[in-house]
Amino acid sequence: MVGILVDSCGWVAISKSGMNIDIELEKIVGKAELKITRNVKRELRDLDNKNLMLQILFLKAEVVGEQTTEHTDTELINLSRRFSWPVLTIDKNLKAKLVKRGCSYIEVTSSKSLRMIES
Repeated sequence: MVGILVDSCGWVAISKSGMNIDIELEKIVGKAELKITRNVKRELRDLDNKNLMLQILFLKAEVVGEQTTEHTDTELINLSRRFSWPVLTIDKNLKAKLVKRGCSYIEVTSSKSLRMIES
């Protein structure tokens, strides 16, 4: 089973696309286990949007990382490097940082599917 770190903007894109995350992840990585940091969980809660399917994410995802004041992107990059988990994101800056550090990411495409970019 492959761990997938979820970034807040990545989850927002998934929610808005209406795609079935399990089916789409299975197509590109096989069985996947969603991982979420406390920072990402807080960011999503702060959005306070009922249409983001947060209950689904919070039930499915394992909370990982330390209780930290580290910047969310830094924490995601560090966890991605440590465990070789790709990050689900659409954030251009985060994607560039991930590639620079030799990490992979999964992005939501305009065709409402997922694409894995491996470093």
